[in-house]
Formats: sequence, structure tokens, C-alpha cells
Amino acid sequence: MKKDKKTVNERHQKILDLVRENGEVRSEEISQLFGVSLMTVRRDLELLSQKSLIRRTHGGAATIDEYYNLRKLSQEVNVCRSSISRFAATLVEDGDMLFINGSRTALDLLQYVGEKKVHVITNNGWAIGADYPKGVSVRMTGGDLRGRILIGEFTMQSLLETSANKTFIGCAAVYENAEFVYDIPTEIGINEVMITKTRQHVYIVADHTKLHRTSERSSAYGRCTYDCPYTLITDELADPDILESLRQNGTNLIVVPLSE
Repeated sequence: MKKDKKTVNERHQKILDLVRENGEVRSEEISQLFGVSLMTVRRDLELLSQKSLIRRTHGGAATIDEYYNLRKLSQEVNVCRSSISRFAATLVEDGDMLFINGSRTALDLLQYVGEKKVHVITNNGWAIGADYPKGVSVRMTGGDLRGRILIGEFTMQSLLETSANKTFIGCAAVYENAEFVYDIPTEIGINEVMITKTRQHVYIVADHTKLHRTSERSSAYGRCTYDCPYTLITDELADPDILESLRQNGTNLIVVPLSE
């Protein structure tokens, strides 16, 4: 019995060391490293969590500091995105017809338009069932559902048959050379149709975590540049050097202060 307890204690200490070294570890990794079942790992993590030595995560464990740092970062990004959405709403006028793509930040501007009458055409599935001010009317493009975004020929045809005076779109990333990245490559064609059918202004929303140096480019293949005039809206935590590079590459910028 003493030997078994000693073995368990030694394993617990090794798990603690592993978590502290890496910040966060998945249960499968612990299972493979120590040659124990996932059920044993979960039991170990639960005991360590009850002693406030680690923080349980979905699928593993993290250090207490790492958990709160991640939560703080997530809260900070949410404030940034909310600030961008709030500002974007001020660019919407009573009676506007808007295109909005699959971006949550772009779509959330509708929460802040107040009593304005706004007509929206979107392929953003997050709009379904959302509660917007009474002046907001939403028409879905239809199409093939990919995650929470509608894509495909039906979506394109729906957009080609109408127009808007303003477009608000998001992106997965934007590089300092004004190259935009999308998780779903077919989004690029949808965005280009929205832009082509826009009579007045095109706005692209991207919080500071999406702005990157060109040297940091990944192998993602959903990339494009936009030749038409557009305005990129980001937040005040954006890297000043990246903002300056974007300006030098012809990007019109609006940097939004953070709001509570």
C-alpha cells in the first residue's frame, strides 16, 4: 500500500512539473508519458485541482497562472472586438442597406445601431435567432452551411442580385503588406462580390490579435488583397509598426479606443 501511495505521489509531482513547464497539457499526453489510463489521469487531475495546484481545462490541465492569463487575454480581446463593433455602428446611417460577411465582430455592430432602420443581407449563420433592435431587418443569402457561414453558388447568386451602400467584413488575419487571410478560401469570392456590389463604403474589421508582420505568414492558402478603396478598423492595442506598414501599403485606417 505504501509503495502504491508513493508511486501515485511521484506521478502527481511529475504531472505538476509537466504542467508548470508547459503551461497547459492535454490528458492524452499525460496518459502516454506515464503509461496510465485516461481514467487514472482524470482522477489525478481532479485531486490536484481540488488542492488548487492546477486548473482543469477542457481535455487537460493548466497552471493557475496560465489559466488566468488566458482568461484575461480572452476578456481583453472581447473588449477590443466589442469596441470595434460599437464604433462600426456609428458609421451606419438610418435607412442603410448593409452587406455583412461571416465575421462575428462585423455582425455584432447590429447590437449598437439604436433606433436606426437598417436592412442587412448576410451569409453569417450567427444572425439566425439573434435578438436585434426593432429597426434591424436581416435577410439570409442561403447557400451551403460551412460551420456558421453560408457559402456556395446559391450564396453568390443571391448577392449578385442585390446591392448595398455599405459593407462590413472581417478576416482571419491581415498582414502588414495589406494581404488578408481567410479560413475558408471560398469566402474570398463572396467578399469580392459584396465589395463589387457596394455603392459607398467598404469596412474591414480586425482586432489587434489579427494583425501580423509579413515575416509571420503561415502556409494558409486563403489569401487575397483588395484593389478597391476600403477602411480597416482595428483597436488601440494594435502594433504601431504594423499600422504604419499598412498605411504605407495604402490602407486607410481607423484605430478605435477601447470602451467598457
